[in-house]
Amino acid sequence: MGMEDGEIGWFSPDPRGILPLESFHVPARLARAMRRGVFDVRVDTAFEAVMRACAERRGDDDGTWISAEILESYVALHRLGIAHSVEVWKDEVLAGGLYGVHLGGAFFGESMFHRVTDASKVALVSLVDRMTRRGFTLLDVQWVTPHLQQFGAVEVPRRQYLNRLAQALTRPCHFVD
Repeated sequence: MGMEDGEIGWFSPDPRGILPLESFHVPARLARAMRRGVFDVRVDTAFEAVMRACAERRGDDDGTWISAEILESYVALHRLGIAHSVEVWKDEVLAGGLYGVHLGGAFFGESMFHRVTDASKVALVSLVDRMTRRGFTLLDVQWVTPHLQQFGAVEVPRRQYLNRLAQALTRPCHFVD
């Protein structure tokens, strides 16, 4: 997390929010919207644009934790093949997306955004589908929000999280080919 003095902090909430892949729930209305096929989902074609969109102020927000230093660090991780984005496009315009870090069989979701209704939700569903098909076992969302609860996000105690993380890190999963 970006700090006032430019220092990058490390946060480890207890309990920690995860989205269990085995019990992921797609709300019926969203499933219907996705079947209409108005969105095009892509991976890693606009990583920096997704990060910048996530950093934009929204409504009455006090700002963003995505500082210039964090942006630069994650773009470097993306170039190394460690950080990834899932982008949702509508009529060739970036409508929503998310980004995070992939290690072993774990994906650490960092932030998401939408400019079009349901676009960030479509990105999340697409992320979970990709993770499931590729053998991932842990989707770390850090904190459970009402937005993530509708998909089945839960809080787990640190000890349980660390056990799940240790197992996930041993898996030889690939986010992209």
